[in-house]
Amino acid sequence: MTTVTKRKFDAEIAVGIFIFVGIICLAYISVKLGKVNFGGRNYYPVTATFTSVKGLNKNTVVEIAGVEVGKVKDIRLDNYDAIVHMIIRDDIQIHDDAIASIRTKGLLGEKYISLAPGSSGVMIEPGGLIFDTEPPIDLEKLIGSFVFDKVDDKGKGKK
Repeated sequence: MTTVTKRKFDAEIAVGIFIFVGIICLAYISVKLGKVNFGGRNYYPVTATFTSVKGLNKNTVVEIAGVEVGKVKDIRLDNYDAIVHMIIRDDIQIHDDAIASIRTKGLLGEKYISLAPGSSGVMIEPGGLIFDTEPPIDLEKLIGSFVFDKVDDKGKGKK
């Protein structure tokens, strides 16, 4: 083997190793950012009914005290109410007086569900229902009512 073909062969091996390592890194980052769960924790389903879930999406985070404990599996409409199916880590106990609230995270308005776990002593069974819910605050409606409640229909301030 001549030195030219040996160098070409070494360069091809180096490029192949570099590409292989790059693919491995890309796969790792995809799994981490996609929050893919291969085994690991077990989850149980719970459901909550909201009057509005404006801005909430599938795979949204469910938190208790700022700690991620689950995610939204599905959102569907039933009798003009939004039914949200969540999965919660099986090491987390939620009481039947828990409150599920849709909150906003950050300046961009990313929605998530915040759970107040309750304290009744009676646990929600897998597949159970969270009865107390709070829909998201509609900022447009809030600003509109603030602006238009300050002025009456003749353009003068209310007394």
